[in-house]
Order: sequence, then structure tokens, then C-alpha cells
Amino acid sequence: MRSTLNPAQREAVEHGEGPLLVVAGAGSGKTRVLTTRIARLIEVHAVPAQAILAVTFTNKAAGEMRDRVGRQLGREPAGMWIGTFHGIGARLLRIHGAHVGRTAEYTIYDEDDSLAVVKRLMGRCRISVKEFAPKAINSEISSAKNALVDPPEYQALARTPLAKAAAQIYNLLEATLRGANAVSFDDLLALPVRILHEQPIVREQLQRRFRHVLVDEYQDTNRAQYEFVRLIAAAHGNLAVVGDDDQAIYGWRGADIRNILDFERDFPSARVVRLEENYRSTAPILSLANDVIVRNAARRGKTLRPTRTGGEPAVLLECADDRDEAEAIADAVQQWRTSRGALRDCAVLYRTNAQSRAMEEAMRRAAIPYRLVGAVRFYDRREIKDLVSWLRLIANPADDEAFRRAVGAPKRGVGETTLELLGLEAREASIPLLEQARRIDTIGGIRPATRTALLDLVATVDRVRALAVDASVDQLLVQLITAIGYDNALRNEGPEGLDRLDNVRELVTSAAEVIIDDGGEVGLRPLDHFLQRAMLVTGLDQLGPEADAVTMMTVHTAKGLEYPMICVTGLEDGLFPLARAFDDPATLEEERRLLYVAITRAGERLLISWAHQRRRNGELLPCTRSSFLRGLDVAHFEKRATLKLRGSARLASPNASLFSSSGSGRFTNEDRNFKPRLPAWSPRSSEQVSSFIQDEDASQDTPSFVAGERVRHAKFGSGAIAEVSGGGKDAKVTVDFDDESVGRKRLVIAFAGLRRDFD
Repeated sequence: MRSTLNPAQREAVEHGEGPLLVVAGAGSGKTRVLTTRIARLIEVHAVPAQAILAVTFTNKAAGEMRDRVGRQLGREPAGMWIGTFHGIGARLLRIHGAHVGRTAEYTIYDEDDSLAVVKRLMGRCRISVKEFAPKAINSEISSAKNALVDPPEYQALARTPLAKAAAQIYNLLEATLRGANAVSFDDLLALPVRILHEQPIVREQLQRRFRHVLVDEYQDTNRAQYEFVRLIAAAHGNLAVVGDDDQAIYGWRGADIRNILDFERDFPSARVVRLEENYRSTAPILSLANDVIVRNAARRGKTLRPTRTGGEPAVLLECADDRDEAEAIADAVQQWRTSRGALRDCAVLYRTNAQSRAMEEAMRRAAIPYRLVGAVRFYDRREIKDLVSWLRLIANPADDEAFRRAVGAPKRGVGETTLELLGLEAREASIPLLEQARRIDTIGGIRPATRTALLDLVATVDRVRALAVDASVDQLLVQLITAIGYDNALRNEGPEGLDRLDNVRELVTSAAEVIIDDGGEVGLRPLDHFLQRAMLVTGLDQLGPEADAVTMMTVHTAKGLEYPMICVTGLEDGLFPLARAFDDPATLEEERRLLYVAITRAGERLLISWAHQRRRNGELLPCTRSSFLRGLDVAHFEKRATLKLRGSARLASPNASLFSSSGSGRFTNEDRNFKPRLPAWSPRSSEQVSSFIQDEDASQDTPSFVAGERVRHAKFGSGAIAEVSGGGKDAKVTVDFDDESVGRKRLVIAFAGLRRDFD
């Protein structure tokens, strides 16, 4: 056991009594240290297994820890408590729940149960679910519990309308849960801490029982978790924590990096051991990771050192736009498959789930199997299915299933009873539900508000359907989203709703790309082309974890994982880092730690990409390379450009392969004198919060044509312009093409790629 450890690992394992902080860099063998230390405490120091408490964050990690300890001991560590914070908390509540009004048979409410209670209490307090989403109220209360803020303190601190509404519910919630002999998931942390604070006999009993407390991923602990382990270890000081402040990326959900940065504050005699030898990544990848993270001020400081020899430089890939980026990533994966053979060794990482749409479609076009981790496929997401149902109804008014979904997206006070009555009348008249809704005045027993809601739905479908004959699908979507107030409905859902709103914007972009795929042509029904593509995508089978497929996920989801090849996408200011980070130095440092986490997932090959333009709401907007990439040592990567970008003469880089050995990798002076310029579409930016639709001024880059001009189209050949209409990004031309099989086409100028034909 001892001979296989490096010196730093051995120091951490052999530490005896007293507090211990192990600062464990990425890929440095922290789990091995933790489990070996537990085994040594039992075998060498004769600590009974039942006197050890080991806490981590996931059931998978806890199971792995128990298995490893068992293998090292050659037997099951019977009596030892190994589990997640919530699992340990639940166990303690079964024993000591009477102190907080619970019996051993208490019920744990899941999110749906908790939301149901919140909704009932909102009704009792006459708080409108339309004004404040129950999920947003529940999220506020959850954050308060994890920060150990009780109802009176929360009420005193409440400033915003949402917080004040949440305070009313929070005041009633504990009594309601106690009366039902139930706890929420957050109570599994908050209530044990309350018991430890208020019941000295219980606290002393647990302190005598657990003579050694070990915590994994300590940088991710929140206030409640910190207090829990501190109180149990306070008497003997035998607290060993393992973590990496450079991988603290969960501040947005309550994790407090100060717990690991200020460990010696509560335990002045603590020994600090740094694990800096990395067993995962090659030297070039680690050099880049070190260069990125050293710019953070709030860190303990360490430098990862490789144990592997050789390795190719990381690639910084410059792309023309997001579609070009996705296609380049697919090409890079194909290159990996050709040279190495296994797609399961590749992972594509992005900052937000909304970015997956372009990647999914690029992989599908390239016939590359892929699977999403931590998210559903883009076209299977609730908000996307809602809006696609509206589009289906607009395209086909006889689609009753689309009507049933659209009528509740967003909710408009039309319940199941009304729908059943509407369906019965429609069947008797042999007409679709939409047509029956048009005749709602012929049905008795319908409330006036419900009648109005249904007639508004009919009017919206009629209005947008009239536009669908000629308008592009992205225009239809923007009109539709505004008309039904879908954007506002999502905002009322709180943080989760804002994530969904990002996906809605990406759907608008997807719709705009239908025109690009068709060479700018707007035929009789562009909506039909879009729906066909969307429905084919939703029919794809989900691939299991054993399939030879590329893995795609957010960087947050990737934490703790590793792959031989990693592609990190969307490194642009406003996206990675997010726009809101520029207003808060602590958030900006967390975003930089997130990039560090992404880089250190890679074992052999690393590609980081950014795009000059990215589509948002169907409009192509300029981007600026992420400030995180500026000022880095050029020796740590090679700069590449996609074929599309090189073809546009933006860069003069002759490299044929993304991973060839040539290329200067140098930045210009402009890079070093950088001041961030955020695009208007930046996620969570004030422009987005104020309105879904951005100002759409006429683009100065859109070429202008006049009737009678000769033009050439890449797909349809040469022809003469018969008519020009519209303006800005919506300008269109009607062209009579020379090829009789092509004939007359109507094209969107911005997407058609027309050139003047001087021949």
C-alpha cells in the first residue's frame, strides 16, 4: 500500500491525529489518498471502523470509496459510516428526529412534493402563481436553508418582491412539513445542523462516536455542510478534508470557496499537504491549465506537474461562426476516430446547454453517434416541444395533439374539464379541436375567461398562419413567442426558466438555419421544411453509456470525469465567461476555474474553440475571443483556423489539419491590450432580461440589389433579379434563373450568398 504512493500522498495518508487539509490537484489521485488513509487508520492506528465518518457528494463516489477501502482491508469496513451529506443527514434524523418534531418514520419529499406544498401555501397566502412561479419560490427557500438562514432572518433580509413572497411561504412551511411528519431534501442538511447546535448531549455523543471525520470535495461544501462537519469534529479536531480550490465551480448553488481557503481559521494547527503530481494529462495540457488558473487571486496556489511524457500542444481553433465551429468539432472527432478508433474517448464540452443544438446537428450531419449527459436532447426539451407544437398547429390546424399541448404553453386557464368538453363537441361535429375552439360560444358552461383564452389562441394561430406562407420560420417564432408571452412565462420560473429561455433563443437560430440550408430560398412553406427536420431529430434513439459515441455535456457536468480527447467550445466573452461575471470579480474567478476544470479533463488531446460570430434569435452577431485566452503563453498551444475562416481571408493559416504540428500560435498586440466588449445576446445580460427580441437594425453588411441585375447563386446558377422587397436582414429578391429546371426562386439576401454576375 505504502510503496505505491508518491511522497505527498504518503504524507497525507500517514498523518495521525489533528486536522488535515489535502489540496488535491486535478488527476492527482485524491480518492486513492482518502481511501488509503481510512484503511491505514483501521489497520495501523487501530481505529474501529464504526468510529470513522466519511462524507462525499454523490452516491457513486460513496460506493466507490467503500469498495476501495474494502479491497485494501480485504474485508467490508463494517460499522463505518460512508455516504453523502444528505444520506448521513437522513440517517441522523431517523435516530434524533424527535428533537425537530419528526418520528423515525418521517417522509422525504422530492421536488414535486415540495412544489405541491409551496403551491398550496401560495394559495393560502393569495400569492399568484402567475406572478411568482412556485419553482422560483421553492428555490429561494432552498437557498436560505442551505445557508442556515431561518424564516425570521430571511424575512428581515427580504428586499425583492420575490423574496418577500418567499418569506411568507417560508414562515408557514416548517409547521406544514412537521405536521405531515415530512422533510424536504434541504432539511436533510439543515435539521441535523439545528440538532447539533441545540442539543449538546446529541452533539457530544456524536463527537465521541466519530473520532475521525473525512470529507471529499471539500471545496464544494455550503454553509450547512461546513457547519455539520465542523460541529462533529470540533471536540477532537480529527477532520481530514480533501479538495481543490481551483475546481470550486458551484458558487451559484451555495458552495462557499472560503471553506477551503480559510480552513486554518477554524483549525489553526492544521497540516496542509499539496498533491501536485498529475497522472491524467500530458505536459502541454497541464502547462496551459496552470497558465490559465494562475491569474486567479482567490486560491491557495499549486502547480500541476505531469507524470506522463510527451504530448501534443493544445489547439486554439478560430471559427467563422457557431455553425462553422460545430462542423469543425465534428471534423476533429472524425480525425480522432481515424487515428485512434474510439468515439467514446471523445467529449465535447460547452458552457450552457443551449449550445448543444448546433453540436447535435453537426454530429448528425456527419453521421457521428453522440450522447448527451446531464441534459435531454435539444428537440426533446420541454420548452422546445411546446413551441414546436405551436408551429405544428399553425402548419396543420387539424393536429389535435399539437392543440392540446399548445393550449397549456403557457398556461391560460384552460383545464382538463374544458378540454374534455371541447373534444366531445369536436368529435360529434367531426371537426378539429382548433375549429371547435373557434365556435366556443356555441358551448354552454364555459367560464368567460376560458372563452377569451381559447379565442385568443385561435386568433394567434390565424395571424401567424397567414404570415407562414411567405415569412421565414425564425420570424414566425419571434412573432409567436411575443404574442403568447412565452418568454415572460419562462422568466417567471426563476433561474431554470432563464436557462430554458436560452434554449428558446437557440430554437430561433435553428429556424434561421433552415433558410441557410436551402440556399436562402423561401418557398411556399418554409415552416414545413423546418418541422420535418425537427420531428426527424426528435425520433433519434438515445445512446447508452456503453455505445461507441461522442459524449456532449456542460463543463459543470464534466467535473470529476476524464477523456483522452476534450473539445471545449464557445470561448467568447459573454458566453464563457458569462456576461454577468464581468460585474463581480468573484464570479469571474469562478468562471476561470470552470475553464481550468474543462482543460484538466483532457488526457492526450485538447481543442479549444471560439467563433467570430454566433447566431442569436436568428441574427448573426459579432463575438470577441474570451478574455481568459488573452495573455497566455503562446508556447502552450497552437493557433488554428477553420477552412471557412481561412477562405474568407480573415486569417492566413495554411494548416490542412487541426492537429498538424505547424502554426505560429501567436497573438497580436491587439490581444494584449484587450478590453472586453460584450455582445448584446450574452446569456443573462440586461438586454436579454428586458426583452426577448433584440433591436433588428438593417445590417450594413447585407448587399443591396436592384431589379434587372444579373446574379449568381452557388446552388441555382445564374439568373436575373425580377423583384426586390423588404429591408435589412429580411430583404428578399425574386430571381429568374437561366436553368429552366430551377425557374423562379424567392431568396433571403442575407442567407442566399448571391454574387453579381458580370459574365
